[in-house]
Amino acid sequence: MKLLKYISRKTTYLSFTLIFLLNTVFCFNQEAEQKDKTLSPYFVVINRDSETDQLPLKSTAADVTISGVIADVTIKQIYKNEGKTTLEAIYVFPASTQAAVYAMTMKIGEREIEAIVQEKDLARKQYELAKNEGKTASLLEQKRPNVFQMNIGNILPGDVIEVKLSYTELLVPKSGVYEFVYPTVVGPRYANSLTDPMEDSWVANPYLEENKPPTYTFLFSAKISTGIPVKDIQSPSHNIQVQYNNKSTAQIKLQDTDKYKGNKDFILQYRLAGGAIEDGLMLYKGKDENFFLAMVQPPRQVTSEFIPPREYIFIVDVSGSMNGFPLTVSKSLMKDLLAGLRPQDKFNVILFAGASSMYAPQSLSGSETNIKLAMEHINKQSGGGGTELLPALQKALNLPKEEDISRILVILTDGYVSVEREAFQLIRQNMGKANFFAFGIGSSVNRYIIEGIAKSGNGEPFVVTNQNESRKIADQFKKYVASPVLTNIQISFNGFNAAQILPERYPDVFAERPLIISGKYSGEAKGNITITGYSGAGKFSSVIRVADYKEAVDQNALRYLWARTKLQYIDDYSSGETAENMDDFKTEILEIGLKYNLLTRFTSFIAIDSEIRNPDGSITRVKQPLPLPEGVNNYAVGSPMYLTGKKSSPTGAIKSINLNIVADEEFEISEEKDITKPEFFTVEKAAEYTGGMEAFKKFILANIQYPEKLKTSGISGTVYIQFSIGIDGSVSDVKVLRGLHPLLDQEAIRVIKLSAKWTPAQQGGKPVKTTLTVPVQFRLN
Repeated sequence: MKLLKYISRKTTYLSFTLIFLLNTVFCFNQEAEQKDKTLSPYFVVINRDSETDQLPLKSTAADVTISGVIADVTIKQIYKNEGKTTLEAIYVFPASTQAAVYAMTMKIGEREIEAIVQEKDLARKQYELAKNEGKTASLLEQKRPNVFQMNIGNILPGDVIEVKLSYTELLVPKSGVYEFVYPTVVGPRYANSLTDPMEDSWVANPYLEENKPPTYTFLFSAKISTGIPVKDIQSPSHNIQVQYNNKSTAQIKLQDTDKYKGNKDFILQYRLAGGAIEDGLMLYKGKDENFFLAMVQPPRQVTSEFIPPREYIFIVDVSGSMNGFPLTVSKSLMKDLLAGLRPQDKFNVILFAGASSMYAPQSLSGSETNIKLAMEHINKQSGGGGTELLPALQKALNLPKEEDISRILVILTDGYVSVEREAFQLIRQNMGKANFFAFGIGSSVNRYIIEGIAKSGNGEPFVVTNQNESRKIADQFKKYVASPVLTNIQISFNGFNAAQILPERYPDVFAERPLIISGKYSGEAKGNITITGYSGAGKFSSVIRVADYKEAVDQNALRYLWARTKLQYIDDYSSGETAENMDDFKTEILEIGLKYNLLTRFTSFIAIDSEIRNPDGSITRVKQPLPLPEGVNNYAVGSPMYLTGKKSSPTGAIKSINLNIVADEEFEISEEKDITKPEFFTVEKAAEYTGGMEAFKKFILANIQYPEKLKTSGISGTVYIQFSIGIDGSVSDVKVLRGLHPLLDQEAIRVIKLSAKWTPAQQGGKPVKTTLTVPVQFRLN
């Protein structure tokens, strides 16, 4: 696992640090080993005595202008080097999945440099060259449609560098409520051995401990200007001040009390008077191309008197990042979702973390008894381990299905995984088997995968940020799945010369939100756009008379929004690329990014100062540690917390140590398994060292030593030890999963074998066998 190198003053004495982690993962197949998650995030402990300032980001601010249905956002990040060493700062941060990032500038003192869009690999090479030459440079790259990475090279001591980036997005009301979401922090991502380490190296970003506030301030301001009186402005996430300039214009500002609350999504909601929405047509007449965007309100949902039986498969994330608050919210939501089932409906529950388990071999009827027992099973979960989403989805799709029943897959997760595209592809490959609804659970979820699952699976995305919302959102879900709002949607253009229409086809619409149609047009702005379909009340038709709307020359946002929507369909939620067509696929995305000046998977923004400010080229790279999202605890981070030990004695004995239990325990039932009972995912009571973890720390400190023969070798690294705790509490099967040096391996094994004072884990009141994996890191300072 990647660890942040601990920066400390040079010493002449010999010492070493032991990093000790109980990483216990349950495997139903009894796999022999768990591979190291090489891209796991990790904790960072700030070295206050260091001469190097590890926290160059001082503030991040969002200034938002909402005009009608379009939000234009400027993000300002201020970096300051308060240390004595020239720095390269790396900062991973989120944005909306809808964001069309179209501009970036870098300001050093009074000099402002406008960034240009370049092909990604070329931009990276130019950045590295400028950095090596001693020039200050900034590089903005897309790691996911909602995750960006900023690199700033050659921040000299005393420098204050300001970086601004601008993006635009479309606000689409849902049930009459407009919502603007500004994500503030990227949650930790679980990455397994299938992840591309080159593509996803950003996953290994350092995090602060739980309940540690961000080290930088967060500022937010917005202006809402609509053609209809605006009302009910609120933020369910933060404390805000609202000032109305007139009936249709308002200013919003974040209160000072929340300036360190950049650890959860900022959510702004408002309504228009009378429940109206701003539908109609916008036209942009550009120099070379013209763009249009039409918004049509669908009919209200009419619930059919006869709703056919449904089968609901609930796929619930119980991984480490869900421990505590998110899992509590999930349990509350599951209670409300299950309460809406009818006896003729069927259901099943799949729990997943490092592995997955099914509640029942076959789906059960929605009787009160079955629901009660299922909730008892769910309520036992505590959260821990990895986040293997794909096997859980595959397990749900492999369940036998009755021909005359509609299947709905409901995924509850915070989305802290790095397999978004793989999940979308799996869903698309199984279209027709089920509709997919995704619930994002938590204060700062991965909206990319939540929205992508729904878009790929003809469902709807939901985000539940707190327990109080669970019943309301469960009711929304029940309403949506009862019957679609509109089906068999057709769009025609009569006398209006439209081209490159998005979307190319419309799936059934479940939610009461406008239909969005965008594209290019040529010639005169005249004719009609006609939308037809079928609702619960019968045939639906809506006609837009193009001539009733004026062409504008100041709606350049339509250009960016069309291009960004195009990227969503061909890249974000698509599996269009293959080994055979990868070159053509990349070329198409590159052309869009370069032509429309947008950040994409294959284009980046690069800004380089012409002045050589660091001639000798010496530089220290620091990754900006992120706060864990509010409500997420240390279990979400799969690598050990890096703590330094105190000075060692001449024999190398450790004087301080920290233990961090971060995952579920693996167990083996020591009796014949009853396959009619549900498989449990976690043990009810974990194995415990006699006297608790503090006693275990003292035991390790008192017994482990750095081998005398290796003190001059400079060898440091991690030894991975696996051992079992039997039903009698004995330690057995101690072995090295990954070694470092024979002498270090033997020392780690020796100490673990001595620790034979365990109380066994329990399941159902009975002792069970447990397997633990312990990374032991030796480091010479």
